[in-house]
Amino acid sequence: MKKDFLSIAELTKEEVFQLLALADSLKTQKDIKPLSGKTVAMIFQKPSLRTRVSFEVGVIQLGGQTIFLTDESVGLGARESAADVANVLSRFNDAIIARVYDHRLLLELAQYATVPVINALSDLSHPCQILADLYTIRQHGKLRDHVKIAYVGDGNNIVNSWLELASIIPIHLTLAIPFGYEPDSSLFEKAVQANVSKVEIIRDPRNAVNKADVVYTDAWTSLDREKEKTKRIFDFWEYQVNASLVRQAKKDVIVMHCLPAHRGEEITNDVLDGKQSVVNDQAENRLHIQKAIMATLIGKMS
Repeated sequence: MKKDFLSIAELTKEEVFQLLALADSLKTQKDIKPLSGKTVAMIFQKPSLRTRVSFEVGVIQLGGQTIFLTDESVGLGARESAADVANVLSRFNDAIIARVYDHRLLLELAQYATVPVINALSDLSHPCQILADLYTIRQHGKLRDHVKIAYVGDGNNIVNSWLELASIIPIHLTLAIPFGYEPDSSLFEKAVQANVSKVEIIRDPRNAVNKADVVYTDAWTSLDREKEKTKRIFDFWEYQVNASLVRQAKKDVIVMHCLPAHRGEEITNDVLDGKQSVVNDQAENRLHIQKAIMATLIGKMS
């Protein structure tokens, strides 16, 4: 039976660490070509830099080829139903990578596709990013039980995927999020009830980042929320990750941002470009972890 990768919730703790280990191997052993002869279709409804490049380069490095499809050429869910798109692309390709606005389109693609479907981002979750973030935290020697990760900002798809991870591996996840911008309530409750990690919402960002090992932020206004930008800047202004806020964390804290960043809004230049920032490592590690995901789902590993 085919296996998709739509959310971190589908993984076990063992599988998470297996992916990290495989990413290590594929990072250093460039002669491994598990996707030789394979073709991967990529449907991108949303603009992308890191996600598109990391997936395309990853497929090439693993010996495969990609077919890039814009929403204008496909019309996913409008010109053509997700079911029809899934059925047709499955006839030509060995996997489908989709970056969509509506998570329901992703679920429908997976329902009808006969090849693995990989979530390259949806409004609900961004699992590849969070696995790359975990890989980065490990790379910097911070990955241990109950490592304190303080997220500051909007309770968006990034937070939802962190909550899913918190249900699998033990971390201490503090969320500094203003009222009205909380993450998916069911995912938050599942993370709390799983009793694997300490998960809490702390409205005061200074208290949330106190003695944190990792401080994480993301854009306050995503592409589909541009009409709310003025209000969001007002509501989030006290949640800016700046030098003063970072000083509340541990001295050896690392600062993370999944990018693109709105400099001067959710994060200041001095922090984003500072010595504690690992944002470029995060970006690079998208390549390594996604290679591990694709090799696992569709690769021929000798």
